Amino acid sequence: MRHLPKHARPRWRYLAVRVTTRGEVIERDGFQRAIWYAGQNLLGDPGGADADLSVVRFRFADGEGAAVVRVRRGEVSTGRAAVACVDQVDRTPVGVAVRGVSGTIRACEESYLHADGEVDSERETRSSGGRASRPVDVQTADGHVGATETEVSDGVSESTADTDAD
Repeated sequence: MRHLPKHARPRWRYLAVRVTTRGEVIERDGFQRAIWYAGQNLLGDPGGADADLSVVRFRFADGEGAAVVRVRRGEVSTGRAAVACVDQVDRTPVGVAVRGVSGTIRACEESYLHADGEVDSERETRSSGGRASRPVDVQTADGHVGATETEVSDGVSESTADTDAD
């Protein structure tokens, strides 16, 4: 079988994705399956096939990791939406955030991910407008709440929590 000429080959974009859990371990295959199901549930069968979401790189350790997800060039916004819909992998709750989009795997890793798979703290600091901080899980009377180490160490006051709930 002959290769397609360059102008007829599909064009891809690569999403840098940050993945966090409460300490549980997740596997690449489970993450891939969760992305496929999220794409299928959000976009339907034809839309999921058009986006053609595929996990190209995956690193995960100690409750945090990163992935590079391939998506067709014209389907970046729908691919981002599908990835954002992932809330659990193999019944393990996960937090997923798309950190950026790039045209090559190498540029995606260099621009948005460290070599060890962690999110680039400089970019995270710049995008959040403050200090970079790791996510933590806080137990409250009503259940678990997501927060950052900075919020916990700064001692978020009760009045701030009450105004945020309104």
